[in-house]
Amino acid sequence: MLDFVTHALDQEKAEDIVTIDLRGKSQIADFMVICSGRSSRQVGALAEKISDLLKQQHGVLTRIEGKGQGDWVLMDAGDVVVHIFRPEVREFYQLEKMWLPTDEAATKATKS
Repeated sequence: MLDFVTHALDQEKAEDIVTIDLRGKSQIADFMVICSGRSSRQVGALAEKISDLLKQQHGVLTRIEGKGQGDWVLMDAGDVVVHIFRPEVREFYQLEKMWLPTDEAATKATKS
């Protein structure tokens, strides 16, 4: 499921895709995927496309929050939780710093 989601996001032109392994850290999901869309419109379109693909190809119904505003969309696909942000909103909340080990978060911050 994780590979399917990350591949689909990549194919749909999501930017800066980061995968975080939550196993043993949280019971909300096994993996978290964080990515960016260039605009509110793209953020909403990415969420809708991924949700449709999950339903059609895997029979997974996703719950989506925030699609109407398009700044930050949260998708719950069971074992995988997907956050799609506009870049400015992603920078403000910095979820990677919260969930990645310190050395990985520091490496990611220097790449940005």
